[in-house]
Amino acid sequence: MASRFTTAFIAAAVATFAAVTSSQAQATGIKPDSSGYITANGVDYWFEIHGKGEPLLLLHGGLFSTQLFGPTLTKLAESRRVIGVDLHGHGHTALGARSKISLVDIGRDLAVVIQKLGFKQVDVMGYSFGGGAALQLAFQHPALVRRLVVLSAPYAQNGFFAEMLPQQAAVSGAMADAMKETPMYKAYVAIAPRPQDFPKLLDAMGELMRTPYDWSADVKKLSMPVMLVFGDSDMIRPEHIVSFYQLLGGGLKDAGWMREHMSKNRLAILPDITHYEAGTAQSLVTTVLPFLNGQTGPKSATGQ
Repeated sequence: MASRFTTAFIAAAVATFAAVTSSQAQATGIKPDSSGYITANGVDYWFEIHGKGEPLLLLHGGLFSTQLFGPTLTKLAESRRVIGVDLHGHGHTALGARSKISLVDIGRDLAVVIQKLGFKQVDVMGYSFGGGAALQLAFQHPALVRRLVVLSAPYAQNGFFAEMLPQQAAVSGAMADAMKETPMYKAYVAIAPRPQDFPKLLDAMGELMRTPYDWSADVKKLSMPVMLVFGDSDMIRPEHIVSFYQLLGGGLKDAGWMREHMSKNRLAILPDITHYEAGTAQSLVTTVLPFLNGQTGPKSATGQ
C-alpha cells in the first residue's frame, strides 16, 4: 500500500513540475533585480526581487521554489515589484537547525523578512503550501498584508479530497532515492545549499501534511480583502472552496441590483485547471491583478 501511495506522490510531483516548461524552470532562467539572504528566527531565507511597482510577496508551493512560478513571475513583474521568498527548507533556503517545517513558524518568519526588506505593507499571493504560509502571515500580522490571494490551498486538512490524505501521509525521506531521476529532485539539488538534505525535507513535509489543522476561526477574522483562486479540477473539494468563501463573508446572499450587498472578497475558479497547473496557468495573472489593483465592477447592473 505504501508503495502505491509513493508512486502516486511522485507522479503528482512530476505532473506539477511539467506544468512549467524546461526553459522556464531553469534556476538561472529568470534573473532577479536583487537577491540575497535574510535571517529570520534562525532560518536564512533566500529572497529575490523582480520588477518595479507596488510590492507583491509571492510564495511558492511545496517542494518547489520561487523560480518555478515561471511565466507567472515574469508577467507579474511587468507591473509589480515581486518579492519571491524560498520558504523554509525549499530552493535556496536550507532547513538549518530548525528541522521541523511549520506554517505557523513560517508566517512569523515572513513578517521578519518583510520588515527587514524595508516594506511596511505588501500584497501577498501564495500557492498551495505557500498559500498556507500566506494565510498564517495574514493571521499573525494583518497590518503587513494589504491584499491577500490564496491560490489552491485549503483552510483545513479536510479540504482535500479524501484519497489525497493517505498519499500525503506517506511522504517521507524513504522515497528520496525513487525521486532522484525526477525533475523535482534535479531542480532542488541544482540550487539547494545542502542538496543532501532532500530526504530530511521529505520527512519534514510528510510530518507537516500528517498534522491535522483547521483555521476556520482565524479565516473569519481576516480584515484585509481576500481573493480565493482554485482550478475547476483542483485537489480541494468544491464544498470546501464554497465554505472558505462563506467564512470570508462571500456567497451568503445576492449582491443586489446596485451591488449593495457585494462582499469585498472574491472567488475565482479557473477553467480546465488542476491543482498541479494552478501556479503557472495562463489565466492566473489576468485573474488576480484587477483584485490586487483594487479594481471593481460597475455600481449597477446596467454599468452606469
